[in-house]
Amino acid sequence: MRIKHLVRYGAVLAVAVGLAVWMVPAWGQAGSSSKTVKATSYNGVLIKDLAAARKATAKYATNLNRAKQDGYGIITQMIPNMGYHFLNPNVSGFDVTKPPILVYEHTGKNTWQLGALEWVFPSIPTTPPLPNATYGFFPAACHYKDGTFIPDPDQSTCPPTNPDTGSPFNFWHPDLITMHVWIWYPNPAGLYSGTNPLVAPFNNG
Repeated sequence: MRIKHLVRYGAVLAVAVGLAVWMVPAWGQAGSSSKTVKATSYNGVLIKDLAAARKATAKYATNLNRAKQDGYGIITQMIPNMGYHFLNPNVSGFDVTKPPILVYEHTGKNTWQLGALEWVFPSIPTTPPLPNATYGFFPAACHYKDGTFIPDPDQSTCPPTNPDTGSPFNFWHPDLITMHVWIWYPNPAGLYSGTNPLVAPFNNG
């Protein structure tokens, strides 16, 4: 029941954060009705996009096995205040209903909760893929089959196996711009924040 409550609460908070982010600039301009109308329009777009994203990923909300069956594989272990990352290499480009990365929280023995959806880009998009989107950064790295990774700007120097875990090499990527969207777990730091203080209890999971 707790997980279901958090999922419902996360939906409400995500929409509320999206609204707040866009309405604050409008409030800051006294008498600017055109900017208020613009903010309201953006709010509507964001709410529609978030609803579509939730509908498309609801099947993964508490079902990591389903995500794996659909092609998502681990690419990081638990990153503090963020989560475990699972990538579907068959997903590319931006489609709000098809995130290439799912960020999960390991909430208990054999239980997982989807927290955020994530997209990555080679550079900051000229046009934000979602209204008022903000971005993070992930350095070039060698990734291994067990979800471990080693930062490395040069693919040619990636060890064939992780020296610490012995896991075989999986793939390398260059520096990336990241965009998290926390629609499955409440995040007081913001809808697009890279980290979430409320998932700190799962950092050792």
